[in-house]
Amino acid sequence: MDFEKVIKERFSVRKFKDKAVDPDLIAKILEAGNFAPTAKNNQPQKIYVVSSKEGLTKIDKASPCRYHAPLCLIVASDKNIAWRKGDYSTYEMDACIVATHMMLEATNLQIDNIWVEMFDKTILKQEFNIPSNIEPICLIPLGYKEDDCKPSPMHIKRKNISEIVEYR
Repeated sequence: MDFEKVIKERFSVRKFKDKAVDPDLIAKILEAGNFAPTAKNNQPQKIYVVSSKEGLTKIDKASPCRYHAPLCLIVASDKNIAWRKGDYSTYEMDACIVATHMMLEATNLQIDNIWVEMFDKTILKQEFNIPSNIEPICLIPLGYKEDDCKPSPMHIKRKNISEIVEYR
């Protein structure tokens, strides 16, 4: 798919079909995340692929926002290996870049998705036995949207480019 089409057509899907995602497509999505830039190329990202019934039930305990997707990625970052400068760490920024790459590749492969920040980190870490140095950043439910699923009316609302860009 043309990149411009990917970035303009991707929207947050909140209603998924009960249809599995092909493992080869999942691998391509994960590889896109692996190629994402990270500070100093430290690659602190940790991705948990959750598709089992038991695992999805655990996701549902931590968040109401899986929307019945048959697959969910937990995008996390290792705070111990992320680049640091003084009291600043890039662990969150690195994971966000990785998540964005995976979401855009998913869209490119016609796999629908949504970025979810609304989850209880404590529950998620407990349910998946995630070590204390690994910080969950977002969830990415993946799958195929229901036929009646449409973008939110806010999806196409954009500020004028002159409101967000200044030339100096």
